[in-house]
Amino acid sequence: MSDHDADSPEETMWEGRFITAKRRGRWEYVSRSRGIHAAVILAIEDAADGRHVLLVEQYRVPLRRRCIELPAGLVGDHEEGEEAMLAASRELEEETGYRAGHMESLGDFHSSPGMVSESFSLFRAHDLRKTGEGGGVDGEDIRVHRVPLASLSQQVGAWRAAGFAIDVKLLLLLGAGMVG
Repeated sequence: MSDHDADSPEETMWEGRFITAKRRGRWEYVSRSRGIHAAVILAIEDAADGRHVLLVEQYRVPLRRRCIELPAGLVGDHEEGEEAMLAASRELEEETGYRAGHMESLGDFHSSPGMVSESFSLFRAHDLRKTGEGGGVDGEDIRVHRVPLASLSQQVGAWRAAGFAIDVKLLLLLGAGMVG
């Protein structure tokens, strides 16, 4: 982007309840509406039968197929000024049926910076305790997967072969990452 584009005024082309299409200079991009952003949770359970990561599966309309993802949710979509860590804790339990004894902030990251201004706050959930079945709230069709870390690469390959979309954030687990 040239300096000229950086100094151009931001123009809102369209705004919906959750997203806004914008233009700045020659660039068109999408942002979250109303200051909403996302919280993403890396939840690894240390259990007697080994280490497992909690993943969720849900249908994603833009992809037109089911997607395997880290648990996540919107911060501030129900309550303005909501703390990201509280939203992450809530979303983890709603989606997976697990409660974290402690949440650790791993920082803010950007999803697809050439097209989307959205950022997400990444949290590592520690001391997991199962409290329910998960699956999300009314209207959500979330399936929970508790996957052994030792076989994650093979499982992702199997999901990919079966036609599932794989969220890029799973690269955290497939390469050198934040698991340790």
